[in-house]
Amino acid sequence: MMETLANIIGLAGSAAVLAAYLLLQLGRLGRTNPGFLLLNLFGAAGILFSLAFAFNLPATLIEAVWVAISGYGIIRYLLRRRSAS
Repeated sequence: MMETLANIIGLAGSAAVLAAYLLLQLGRLGRTNPGFLLLNLFGAAGILFSLAFAFNLPATLIEAVWVAISGYGIIRYLLRRRSAS
């Protein structure tokens, strides 16, 4: 049961990352847009969650770094927004 839930969350995460990339390529989201950053953050986190049930070191490392980079982008966005106020 939990493995099925992990797969669903992982698939949703994959869809979020792919949607972010598609929207970037279509010019609908910019690379510093919070929507793009959040899609990447939640997408990578979903994939990372699924990897806890079917561990794969290379995939885990890339998703963990993806979460960290997306988190960094969100923090930069929030700090820029705060200083502009």
